[in-house]
Amino acid sequence: MRVFRFILFPFSILYNCITSIRNKLFDLGVLKSTSFVIPVIAVGNLNVGGTGKTPQIEYLIRLLQDTYKTAVLSRGYKRKTKGFQIVNQNNSAEDVGDEPLQFFKKFENITVAVDADRTNGINQLMNQELSPEIVLLDDAYQHRKVTAGYYVLLTKYNDLFSDDYLLPTGNLREARRGAKRAHAIIVTKCPKELSKEEQQQIIVKLNVLPNQKLFFTAIEYNEELKGKKKLHITDLKTKEVVLVTGIANPNPLLNYLKSKEISFLHLKYPDHHHFSKEDIAKINTVSNDVGSKEKLILTTEKDYVRLVDQITNINYIEIKSVFLNNEALFVSEIQDFVKG
Repeated sequence: MRVFRFILFPFSILYNCITSIRNKLFDLGVLKSTSFVIPVIAVGNLNVGGTGKTPQIEYLIRLLQDTYKTAVLSRGYKRKTKGFQIVNQNNSAEDVGDEPLQFFKKFENITVAVDADRTNGINQLMNQELSPEIVLLDDAYQHRKVTAGYYVLLTKYNDLFSDDYLLPTGNLREARRGAKRAHAIIVTKCPKELSKEEQQQIIVKLNVLPNQKLFFTAIEYNEELKGKKKLHITDLKTKEVVLVTGIANPNPLLNYLKSKEISFLHLKYPDHHHFSKEDIAKINTVSNDVGSKEKLILTTEKDYVRLVDQITNINYIEIKSVFLNNEALFVSEIQDFVKG
Protein backbone atom coordinates (compact mmCIF):
# COMPACT_ATOMS: atom_id res chain seq x y z
CA MET A 1 0.00 0.00 0.00
CA ARG A 2 2.82 2.37 0.91
CA VAL A 3 4.63 1.66 -2.38
CA PHE A 4 1.39 2.19 -4.33
CA ARG A 5 0.89 5.57 -2.68
CA PHE A 6 4.33 6.75 -3.75
CA ILE A 7 3.61 5.60 -7.29
CA LEU A 8 0.80 8.20 -7.18
CA PHE A 9 3.28 10.98 -6.31
CA PRO A 10 2.80 12.78 -9.70
CA PHE A 11 -0.88 13.17 -8.81
CA SER A 12 0.17 14.77 -5.50
CA ILE A 13 2.11 17.37 -7.50
CA LEU A 14 -1.00 18.09 -9.55
CA TYR A 15 -3.13 18.23 -6.41
CA ASN A 16 -0.64 20.66 -4.85
CA CYS A 17 -0.87 22.94 -7.89
CA ILE A 18 -4.67 23.00 -7.75
CA THR A 19 -4.94 23.65 -4.00
CA SER A 20 -2.11 26.21 -4.05
CA ILE A 21 -3.74 28.18 -6.85
CA ARG A 22 -7.06 28.08 -5.01
CA ASN A 23 -5.49 29.35 -1.79
CA LYS A 24 -3.58 32.08 -3.64
CA LEU A 25 -6.80 33.29 -5.29
CA PHE A 26 -8.41 33.57 -1.87
CA ASP A 27 -5.34 35.36 -0.49
CA LEU A 28 -5.49 37.89 -3.34
CA GLY A 29 -9.22 38.40 -2.99
CA VAL A 30 -9.97 37.05 -6.47
CA LEU A 31 -12.16 34.38 -4.88
CA LYS A 32 -14.66 35.83 -2.44
CA SER A 33 -14.37 35.11 1.28
CA THR A 34 -17.00 36.42 3.67
CA SER A 35 -16.28 37.87 7.12
CA PHE A 36 -18.92 38.26 9.81
CA VAL A 37 -19.55 40.80 12.55
CA ILE A 38 -19.78 38.07 15.21
CA PRO A 39 -16.76 36.02 16.33
CA VAL A 40 -16.22 32.89 14.23
CA ILE A 41 -13.77 30.20 15.34
CA ALA A 42 -12.82 27.49 12.84
CA VAL A 43 -11.44 24.16 14.04
CA GLY A 44 -9.85 21.82 11.52
CA ASN A 45 -6.77 20.00 10.32
CA LEU A 46 -4.44 19.55 7.37
CA ASN A 47 -4.52 15.74 7.57
CA VAL A 48 -7.44 13.56 6.59
CA GLY A 49 -8.61 11.42 9.49
CA GLY A 50 -9.29 11.62 13.19
CA THR A 51 -7.25 14.37 14.80
CA GLY A 52 -9.70 14.96 17.66
CA LYS A 53 -11.88 17.74 16.27
CA THR A 54 -14.98 16.62 18.16
CA PRO A 55 -13.47 16.75 21.69
CA GLN A 56 -11.84 20.09 20.82
CA ILE A 57 -15.17 21.56 19.70
CA GLU A 58 -16.71 20.26 22.92
CA TYR A 59 -13.93 21.94 24.91
CA LEU A 60 -14.76 25.26 23.27
CA ILE A 61 -18.47 24.76 23.90
CA ARG A 62 -17.85 24.22 27.62
CA LEU A 63 -15.62 27.28 27.69
CA LEU A 64 -18.09 29.62 25.97
CA GLN A 65 -21.67 28.41 26.40
CA ASP A 66 -22.32 29.91 29.84
CA THR A 67 -21.23 33.41 28.73
CA TYR A 68 -22.27 33.61 25.10
CA LYS A 69 -25.11 32.33 22.94
CA THR A 70 -23.07 29.73 21.12
CA ALA A 71 -23.76 27.93 17.84
CA VAL A 72 -21.90 25.05 16.22
CA LEU A 73 -22.05 24.77 12.44
CA SER A 74 -20.97 21.58 10.70
CA ARG A 75 -21.36 20.26 7.19
CA GLY A 76 -23.03 17.14 8.62
CA TYR A 77 -20.67 14.61 7.09
CA LYS A 78 -22.43 11.61 5.46
CA ARG A 79 -25.93 12.90 6.24
CA LYS A 80 -28.65 12.02 3.75
CA THR A 81 -30.20 15.50 3.68
CA LYS A 82 -29.05 18.69 1.98
CA GLY A 83 -29.01 22.40 2.70
CA PHE A 84 -29.29 24.29 5.97
CA GLN A 85 -30.88 22.56 8.93
CA ILE A 86 -31.02 23.26 12.65
CA VAL A 87 -30.66 20.05 14.62
CA ASN A 88 -33.68 19.13 16.75
CA GLN A 89 -34.86 16.26 18.93
CA ASN A 90 -36.56 14.53 15.99
CA ASN A 91 -33.38 14.22 13.93
CA SER A 92 -31.35 11.08 13.45
CA ALA A 93 -27.68 10.76 12.55
CA GLU A 94 -28.76 10.05 8.97
CA ASP A 95 -30.54 13.43 8.91
CA VAL A 96 -27.77 15.64 10.28
CA GLY A 97 -24.63 13.53 10.81
CA ASP A 98 -23.41 11.82 13.95
CA GLU A 99 -21.19 14.57 15.38
CA PRO A 100 -23.81 17.38 15.15
CA LEU A 101 -26.36 15.07 16.75
CA GLN A 102 -23.86 14.29 19.51
CA PHE A 103 -23.33 18.02 20.18
CA PHE A 104 -27.10 18.59 20.27
CA LYS A 105 -27.79 15.76 22.72
CA LYS A 106 -24.87 16.67 24.97
CA PHE A 107 -25.27 20.45 25.27
CA GLU A 108 -28.75 21.82 25.88
CA ASN A 109 -27.92 25.54 25.76
CA ILE A 110 -26.38 25.78 22.31
CA THR A 111 -27.67 25.81 18.73
CA VAL A 112 -26.36 23.12 16.39
CA ALA A 113 -26.82 23.46 12.65
CA VAL A 114 -25.58 21.78 9.47
CA ASP A 115 -24.86 23.24 6.06
CA ALA A 116 -22.17 22.37 3.54
CA ASP A 117 -22.22 26.05 2.54
CA ARG A 118 -20.79 27.61 5.71
CA THR A 119 -21.43 31.17 4.49
CA ASN A 120 -25.12 30.43 4.02
CA GLY A 121 -25.17 28.52 7.30
CA ILE A 122 -23.84 31.44 9.33
CA ASN A 123 -26.20 33.86 7.60
CA GLN A 124 -29.12 31.57 8.36
CA LEU A 125 -28.09 31.32 12.02
CA MET A 126 -27.83 35.09 12.32
CA ASN A 127 -31.35 35.42 10.93
CA GLN A 128 -32.80 33.18 13.64
CA GLU A 129 -34.87 34.75 16.41
CA LEU A 130 -32.24 33.71 18.97
CA SER A 131 -29.19 34.48 16.87
CA PRO A 132 -25.80 33.35 18.21
CA GLU A 133 -23.13 35.63 19.62
CA ILE A 134 -20.38 33.26 18.51
CA VAL A 135 -20.14 30.49 15.90
CA LEU A 136 -17.85 27.47 16.07
CA LEU A 137 -17.10 25.96 12.66
CA ASP A 138 -16.43 22.23 12.80
CA ASP A 139 -13.93 20.88 10.25
CA ALA A 140 -13.69 24.13 8.29
CA TYR A 141 -9.98 24.88 8.01
CA GLN A 142 -10.07 24.52 4.21
CA HIS A 143 -13.49 26.18 3.82
CA ARG A 144 -12.08 29.51 2.73
CA LYS A 145 -15.35 30.99 1.51
CA VAL A 146 -15.68 32.04 5.17
CA THR A 147 -12.96 34.10 6.80
CA ALA A 148 -12.96 33.01 10.43
CA GLY A 149 -11.58 35.39 13.01
CA TYR A 150 -9.64 32.65 14.76
CA TYR A 151 -8.28 29.39 13.37
CA VAL A 152 -7.44 26.36 15.53
CA LEU A 153 -5.37 23.80 13.62
CA LEU A 154 -5.13 20.27 15.02
CA THR A 155 -2.42 17.75 14.28
CA LYS A 156 -2.06 14.33 15.86
CA TYR A 157 1.01 13.55 17.98
CA ASN A 158 1.93 10.36 16.12
CA ASP A 159 0.95 11.74 12.70
CA LEU A 160 2.19 15.34 12.54
CA PHE A 161 1.40 17.25 9.37
CA SER A 162 5.12 18.02 9.07
CA ASP A 163 5.76 14.29 8.50
CA ASP A 164 3.00 13.82 5.95
CA TYR A 165 2.58 14.24 2.19
CA LEU A 166 -0.21 15.57 0.01
CA LEU A 167 -3.02 13.34 -1.18
CA PRO A 168 -2.98 10.78 -2.70
CA THR A 169 0.61 9.93 -1.67
CA GLY A 170 -0.09 11.00 1.91
CA ASN A 171 -3.07 12.32 3.85
CA LEU A 172 -2.64 16.09 3.60
CA ARG A 173 -5.61 18.05 2.27
CA GLU A 174 -3.33 20.95 1.40
CA ALA A 175 0.37 21.76 1.60
CA ARG A 176 2.06 22.16 4.97
CA ARG A 177 2.38 25.91 4.42
CA GLY A 178 -1.37 26.10 4.97
CA ALA A 179 -0.55 25.92 8.68
CA LYS A 180 0.47 29.60 8.48
CA ARG A 181 -3.23 30.59 8.60
CA ALA A 182 -3.60 29.15 12.11
CA HIS A 183 -3.66 31.32 15.21
CA ALA A 184 -3.30 28.27 17.48
CA ILE A 185 -1.87 24.85 16.65
CA ILE A 186 -2.81 21.99 18.95
CA VAL A 187 -0.93 18.70 18.98
CA THR A 188 -3.62 16.21 19.97
CA LYS A 189 -3.68 12.70 21.42
CA CYS A 190 -0.31 13.17 23.13
CA PRO A 191 0.94 10.81 25.83
CA LYS A 192 0.29 12.47 29.17
CA GLU A 193 3.93 12.11 30.17
CA LEU A 194 5.20 14.03 27.11
CA SER A 195 8.41 15.76 28.19
CA LYS A 196 9.24 19.45 27.80
CA GLU A 197 12.20 18.45 25.63
CA GLU A 198 10.01 16.54 23.16
CA GLN A 199 7.50 19.38 23.14
CA GLN A 200 10.28 21.74 22.13
CA GLN A 201 11.38 19.37 19.38
CA ILE A 202 7.83 19.32 18.00
CA ILE A 203 7.70 23.14 18.04
CA VAL A 204 10.79 23.20 15.85
CA LYS A 205 9.49 20.38 13.65
CA LEU A 206 6.21 22.15 12.98
CA ASN A 207 8.02 25.43 12.25
CA VAL A 208 5.69 27.38 14.52
CA LEU A 209 5.67 31.08 13.65
CA PRO A 210 6.27 33.82 16.25
CA ASN A 211 2.64 34.96 16.02
CA GLN A 212 1.29 31.45 16.59
CA LYS A 213 0.68 29.58 19.84
CA LEU A 214 1.32 25.84 20.15
CA PHE A 215 -0.46 23.64 22.69
CA PHE A 216 -0.40 19.97 23.61
CA THR A 217 -3.46 17.95 24.58
CA ALA A 218 -4.27 14.37 25.49
CA ILE A 219 -7.44 12.31 25.37
CA GLU A 220 -8.96 11.48 28.73
CA TYR A 221 -11.53 8.71 29.10
CA ASN A 222 -14.42 9.01 31.54
CA GLU A 223 -14.41 5.94 33.76
CA GLU A 224 -18.14 6.29 34.41
CA LEU A 225 -19.76 4.69 31.38
CA LYS A 226 -22.95 6.18 29.98
CA GLY A 227 -25.84 4.67 28.11
CA LYS A 228 -28.45 2.08 28.94
CA LYS A 229 -26.85 1.11 32.29
CA LYS A 230 -24.88 2.87 35.01
CA LEU A 231 -21.48 1.24 34.99
CA HIS A 232 -17.88 1.94 35.95
CA ILE A 233 -15.04 0.95 33.67
CA THR A 234 -13.94 -1.70 36.21
CA ASP A 235 -17.34 -3.41 35.89
CA LEU A 236 -16.34 -4.51 32.41
CA LYS A 237 -13.84 -6.98 33.86
CA THR A 238 -16.73 -9.23 34.87
CA LYS A 239 -18.50 -9.06 31.50
CA GLU A 240 -18.01 -10.27 27.96
CA VAL A 241 -17.52 -7.03 26.08
CA VAL A 242 -18.29 -6.54 22.41
CA LEU A 243 -16.63 -3.30 21.30
CA VAL A 244 -18.23 -1.68 18.25
CA THR A 245 -16.38 1.22 16.59
CA GLY A 246 -17.01 3.28 13.47
CA ILE A 247 -14.29 5.90 13.93
CA ALA A 248 -11.14 6.78 11.99
CA ASN A 249 -8.65 5.43 14.54
CA PRO A 250 -9.90 3.18 17.35
CA ASN A 251 -6.38 2.21 18.51
CA PRO A 252 -6.21 4.67 21.46
CA LEU A 253 -9.46 3.22 22.81
CA LEU A 254 -8.23 -0.34 22.32
CA ASN A 255 -5.01 0.48 24.18
CA TYR A 256 -6.95 2.15 26.99
CA LEU A 257 -9.19 -0.88 27.51
CA LYS A 258 -6.17 -3.18 27.46
CA SER A 259 -4.46 -0.97 30.06
CA LYS A 260 -7.51 -1.53 32.27
CA GLU A 261 -7.13 -5.32 31.74
CA ILE A 262 -10.47 -5.53 29.95
CA SER A 263 -10.83 -8.24 27.32
CA PHE A 264 -13.16 -7.63 24.40
CA LEU A 265 -14.20 -8.68 20.94
CA HIS A 266 -13.77 -5.80 18.50
CA LEU A 267 -16.18 -5.24 15.60
CA LYS A 268 -14.54 -2.51 13.50
CA TYR A 269 -16.40 -0.42 10.91
CA PRO A 270 -15.35 2.57 8.75
CA ASP A 271 -15.46 6.13 10.08
CA HIS A 272 -19.01 7.60 10.25
CA HIS A 273 -20.42 4.23 9.19
CA HIS A 274 -24.19 4.02 8.71
CA PHE A 275 -25.09 0.70 10.33
CA SER A 276 -27.28 -1.44 8.09
CA LYS A 277 -29.86 -4.00 9.24
CA GLU A 278 -27.29 -6.69 8.47
CA ASP A 279 -24.70 -4.91 10.67
CA ILE A 280 -27.17 -4.65 13.55
CA ALA A 281 -28.11 -8.31 13.16
CA LYS A 282 -24.43 -9.30 13.29
CA ILE A 283 -23.78 -7.18 16.39
CA ASN A 284 -26.81 -8.67 18.14
CA THR A 285 -25.85 -12.20 17.12
CA VAL A 286 -22.33 -11.83 18.48
CA SER A 287 -23.56 -10.23 21.70
CA ASN A 288 -26.15 -12.99 22.21
CA ASP A 289 -23.73 -15.90 21.86
CA VAL A 290 -23.93 -18.26 24.81
CA GLY A 291 -21.23 -17.66 27.39
CA SER A 292 -20.58 -17.79 31.11
CA LYS A 293 -20.49 -14.01 31.58
CA GLU A 294 -23.03 -11.25 31.03
CA LYS A 295 -22.71 -9.64 27.60
CA LEU A 296 -22.35 -5.90 27.09
CA ILE A 297 -21.94 -3.86 23.92
CA LEU A 298 -19.54 -0.95 24.31
CA THR A 299 -19.07 1.79 21.74
CA THR A 300 -17.83 5.34 21.30
CA GLU A 301 -20.03 8.37 21.95
CA LYS A 302 -20.13 9.20 18.23
CA ASP A 303 -21.23 5.67 17.36
CA TYR A 304 -23.75 5.58 20.20
CA VAL A 305 -25.99 8.23 18.59
CA ARG A 306 -26.22 5.95 15.53
CA LEU A 307 -26.81 2.73 17.48
CA VAL A 308 -28.86 3.66 20.54
CA ASP A 309 -32.25 3.24 18.84
CA GLN A 310 -31.31 -0.11 17.34
CA ILE A 311 -29.52 -1.95 20.17
CA THR A 312 -30.75 -2.27 23.74
CA ASN A 313 -27.77 -3.51 25.78
CA ILE A 314 -25.31 -0.76 24.84
CA ASN A 315 -23.10 1.74 26.67
CA TYR A 316 -20.53 4.25 25.51
CA ILE A 317 -17.28 5.62 26.82
CA GLU A 318 -17.00 9.40 26.88
CA ILE A 319 -13.79 11.26 26.05
CA LYS A 320 -12.58 14.80 26.46
CA SER A 321 -9.55 16.85 25.50
CA VAL A 322 -7.21 17.89 28.34
CA PHE A 323 -4.27 20.27 28.06
CA LEU A 324 -0.88 19.04 29.22
CA ASN A 325 0.16 22.60 30.06
CA ASN A 326 -0.56 26.24 29.23
CA GLU A 327 -4.33 25.76 29.33
CA ALA A 328 -4.78 29.20 30.90
CA LEU A 329 -2.99 30.74 27.92
CA PHE A 330 -5.32 28.99 25.47
CA VAL A 331 -8.39 30.09 27.43
CA SER A 332 -7.05 33.64 27.49
CA GLU A 333 -6.42 33.55 23.73
CA ILE A 334 -10.00 32.49 23.00
CA GLN A 335 -11.59 34.87 25.49
CA ASP A 336 -9.54 37.83 24.24
CA PHE A 337 -10.54 37.06 20.66
CA VAL A 338 -14.23 36.81 21.50
CA LYS A 339 -14.21 39.99 23.55
CA GLY A 340 -12.23 41.83 20.92
